[in-house]
Amino acid sequence: MDGYGGRRTKAEQDAMTVEIGYALVSAVFAAAVVFGAVGGPALLFDLPRLLSAALLRVGGSLAAVVFVARVVSVLLRFRQADQPSQPGRTSPDS
Repeated sequence: MDGYGGRRTKAEQDAMTVEIGYALVSAVFAAAVVFGAVGGPALLFDLPRLLSAALLRVGGSLAAVVFVARVVSVLLRFRQADQPSQPGRTSPDS
């Protein structure tokens, strides 16, 4: 894409599709790890009902936050990688 609203090439579309897929898969994994770490004990052990409910709620909330943060960070990093660091320059040695 030329940066001025032009059409994307097939390679750019494919790269974006792969990056979106990576963002979603890695976010699901990170959210599952967070939920397992926080809410897992409530599912594995016989804890008091109030503590168990609190761990599950906090684990679910943190997992949702981690999911969104991971997707946003991956997609923003991909978007910034497409742009040259200095406007008008296309390669590091120019």
